Amino acid sequence: MNKFFIVLAHTYLSKLKSKSFLISTAITLLFIFGFMNFDRIITMFDQDQKESSVVLVLDETGQLFEPLKHTVSQINPTVELKDFGGSYSEAETLVIDQEVEGMIELSLGDTGLPEGKYYAMTVVEQILPWQLEQALQQVKEEIVTSGLNLQPEEVASIYAPIQFERVAIAETAKTEMELNQARIFVYILLFIIYFSVLMFGNMIATEIAIEKSSRVMEILISSSSPVQQMFGKIFGIALLGLTQYVLIFLVGVLSLRQRLSTDSFDQELGELIVGQGLPLHLIGYAFLFFILGYFLYATISAMLGSLVSRIEDVNQMVSPMIFLIVAAFLIAMFGLSNPEAKIVTVTSFIPFFAPMIMFLRVGMLSLPLWEVLLGVAILIVTIVLFAWVGARVYRGGVLMYGKSSSLKDFKRALQLSKREK
Repeated sequence: MNKFFIVLAHTYLSKLKSKSFLISTAITLLFIFGFMNFDRIITMFDQDQKESSVVLVLDETGQLFEPLKHTVSQINPTVELKDFGGSYSEAETLVIDQEVEGMIELSLGDTGLPEGKYYAMTVVEQILPWQLEQALQQVKEEIVTSGLNLQPEEVASIYAPIQFERVAIAETAKTEMELNQARIFVYILLFIIYFSVLMFGNMIATEIAIEKSSRVMEILISSSSPVQQMFGKIFGIALLGLTQYVLIFLVGVLSLRQRLSTDSFDQELGELIVGQGLPLHLIGYAFLFFILGYFLYATISAMLGSLVSRIEDVNQMVSPMIFLIVAAFLIAMFGLSNPEAKIVTVTSFIPFFAPMIMFLRVGMLSLPLWEVLLGVAILIVTIVLFAWVGARVYRGGVLMYGKSSSLKDFKRALQLSKREK
């Protein structure tokens, strides 16, 4: 057992100190921090730009400028409209010289309603033209409604959104707020499970292939059993992953708490995220299925990695496992909008898909406890089975050298493991 902890500690510390881990962790933490403060970063870069965008207005009607200016000031106060009395060519010259952002021609169409044409150096910018279009649309609506002798209150009632609430009759069913909150957490945690299994599983297979290609494996075998090496690497990489996610979690939580305390943060989004408190049971299930999914695919990765002797063959060997992970992820993404679909229910009990899909169902639905326990039991039994088979394949696989990129090498690895007993 002492040799197992030596392998575990060596795997964990060597990877923890590696440049790839430090750089990837730093980039991830910066991404989390940047994502949580994206609007502030954009504002910081915009501070050096001009405070307002000037747009010239060529109003052929003589009636649309004032209502348009008033409406635009409500949509975006930084947009300044100027009633330009000169010709089109004079306004165009100002746009070309970049003295103004653009110009807009206002006219009345065949129906007597407002029409507009916006001119700028390029049409890459989408926000400003869209805001001008929305403002002109509101001016048009005011003209139409005033022609119908409607009062402002009546106009507001026409465009007011209807009240439409979805209520679940079943006592155990989740409310709409709970579903939306669960959907956010499930979506985020599905990505975490997906990328973790993909990244750390491949890391285990690559680590074993590197040791075999450098003949370090022969030295390791003489000092500890292959089974101890296999599970030492699996637990070592698991500890490495938990270390990385603890750092990510701390940065994410601290950034979220800081944003929730500011007035600039979208309060509706804040209410949706933490309005009813953090779903601790969902976080517990995420941790459970993350661990079970990791050990399932990590065992398979170690087994497959022991069959290859060259790093170039790792991707080819683990590709069937990657296809399973991708398939599970795609079904889970479909299940976010339809968690009661039959394919979601059936695949949640298939061990290769269960870590993501059973977790999805737990988060989105009120499942009976026996279904969750059955899914967990199937996963545990599968992990134990693969651990037993994987240990035997690993014992023989680490002794195999030469080109090995086919699953037919399983038989040869099992035969070699019997000789080692």
